[in-house]
Amino acid sequence: MTITLPVVFVLGVIAWAAIKVLGIRLWAALVIALFGFWLAHTFLAPAVESGTRTGVQIVNGKHI
Repeated sequence: MTITLPVVFVLGVIAWAAIKVLGIRLWAALVIALFGFWLAHTFLAPAVESGTRTGVQIVNGKHI
């Protein structure tokens, strides 16, 4: 049986835990999220997407 989780959901859980457990302030989390949106519109977006894909494949056990 295969269980799939969207990366956005996993990152959301990590962000929620960081705010609740680590005590990161909400405004800092929002600034980081806005930086992510900005980064998605730069020339670095393909590299970030490729790195994310590779990381997910490694976690799933599908080595490249």
